[in-house]
Amino acid sequence: MRVVSIDGPRAVVEQGGARRTISIGLMDEVNEEDYVLVHAGYAIARVDEEEARRTLELIEQLGQAGSRLGPEATDNGEDER
Repeated sequence: MRVVSIDGPRAVVEQGGARRTISIGLMDEVNEEDYVLVHAGYAIARVDEEEARRTLELIEQLGQAGSRLGPEATDNGEDER
């Protein structure tokens, strides 16, 4: 996710037009325009633009593969009650 703005220990990040606020408190230094990996609302690592692009492409491919498989691909056979 690309860092759009920073306000103290929080930052607004963007991916695919969607924005969200995250914590950057676990990172030593984060700057606007940096790319960061986010887990559970926290920036956990900085990545370069090329790595961010490759990661986003892989995520998109996984989403496309999942949609081709359909919902039965995630059915674990358990009753959902």
